[in-house]
Amino acid sequence: MDAQTLVRYLTPRLPAYLHELTELCGIECPSESKVGVDVAGAWVLDWAASRHWEVRQWPDASAGTTIALTLHGTGTARIILAAHLDTVYPVGIAAERPVRIDGNILYGPGSADNKSGLLSGLYAMAALQDLGALDTFAAITLICGGDEETDMRVSRQCFADLAAHHDLALVLEAGRENGDIVSARKGGGNFWFTVTGKAAHAGVEPHKGANAIVELAHHSIALHALNGMRPGATLNVGVVNGGTVSNSVPDQAQAKIDVRITDPADRQAVTDAILAIGARTTVAGTSTVVSGGISTPAMACTPQIARLATVAKECAEQLGFSINDAHTGGMSYANYFAELGLPVLDGLGPVGGNDHSPGEYILVDSIVPRTALLAMLMTKA
Repeated sequence: MDAQTLVRYLTPRLPAYLHELTELCGIECPSESKVGVDVAGAWVLDWAASRHWEVRQWPDASAGTTIALTLHGTGTARIILAAHLDTVYPVGIAAERPVRIDGNILYGPGSADNKSGLLSGLYAMAALQDLGALDTFAAITLICGGDEETDMRVSRQCFADLAAHHDLALVLEAGRENGDIVSARKGGGNFWFTVTGKAAHAGVEPHKGANAIVELAHHSIALHALNGMRPGATLNVGVVNGGTVSNSVPDQAQAKIDVRITDPADRQAVTDAILAIGARTTVAGTSTVVSGGISTPAMACTPQIARLATVAKECAEQLGFSINDAHTGGMSYANYFAELGLPVLDGLGPVGGNDHSPGEYILVDSIVPRTALLAMLMTKA
């Protein structure tokens, strides 16, 4: 697909894109509002119906319905695009902070995370369809998830159903603020340490007590020492509580620990090291229960992913700009596609940032080139 042909197709459609992005960002669709997420899904279904794309749905009693739109061609390549419908903003924020454009910056709740990426997926598919460029593809499937900002439970079922029938995945989270795409993401999860001790009067007979907070302090120091036990592995004791009053030896204490890994192979080793700390007793009379675990798999930059990133860079050069690929600590749909064995790139939406905040934005002048990049990458991946 010729770069300039794509740009010529997309450029006059930018006003329509901005109008539709304004509509999408105006839909109140926090993850906890199934009704709202399904309204956003209905908007997407209307868009796809006009083009007669195949539709599959994964309904759920509490989460928003996950939708897959498939465009069929005459070739062999099978590509998944993935974006999400839900946002983190409570009902009322979309009305309170409607989309506004200030120069080259479009502000709006969900604009970067992930409404612009979703819309760019629709526009890239439409471009390939309208320009007669489907001879490379057996199928392009755009997944629109309804629960990405929570447990991804329904989305992940959709991924499991579709991954075996596709060759690679392109995730449409916003490009990094410097324009980078993402070729690796840390995996991770949360562990909880719950320490039980024995209460006693701190002034009269402290020797009869077993201080749960002191035991938890020993655990916390040991956990912190695990940072870097594997390249890129991080542990953070982020939330701690315990005790009731200062003149009583505390008989309970809890901590929540954030854990991140860069290599899927490190998952068991890091987990085992954390469990070993929980099994040790420093303060006599205390006991510790460890729960939780590493729930999100790491997306490592495999040779296949590195090749995809190289192709994306070459496409960007043909479109007149440059990109790099980055490794990041955040988690997204890309982690789960990697776990399912698909080569995957992320950060292929328009350039934006300040996700989950009043200043969330995208750069207007990135919309056409990044959507063209997505379409062109599909033809060459």
